Parts: sequence; C-alpha cells; structure tokens
Amino acid sequence: MDLNQFLENFTAAVDFEEAVEMELGTELATLQEWDSLAALGVIVMADLEYGVSLTGQDLKGCATIGDIAAIIERKQG
Repeated sequence: MDLNQFLENFTAAVDFEEAVEMELGTELATLQEWDSLAALGVIVMADLEYGVSLTGQDLKGCATIGDIAAIIERKQG
C-alpha cells in the first residue's frame, strides 16, 4: 500500500472542514472531525479503495491513523 496515497484517501474519507497536517502517527483522538460519521467514511474508503471490510470494532482498537493502515494491510493479505 502506498502510505502517502492512504493519507490522501483518509483525508478525503474524513472530510475535514479545514486542512489538517497529519501523518501515520497522528492520534485519532486529536482530530476534531474524528467521530462516528468519519469512521463510517473510513470504512467505506477501505472497501472501495482497498477491497477490505473494516468494522467499527476494528476501528475501536486504533489509536493512530497508522493503526488503521496496518489493519487494512493485514486484511489485504
């Protein structure tokens, strides 16, 4: 997985109101827009862009953006 592309896809999925600098180590709890709607957007993005089915439970265990990327990579096999 191209991690820069993943960050772009994540940014589009969360639909930030203002530009936010982030990296894989960015903690989800620090992102103002990170809520259940944003999580749903990431679940849809994972399915459409990576062919991976994420669940809310998958995301509950994630502390950082990189944690989400790692789950997607793991599920891709």
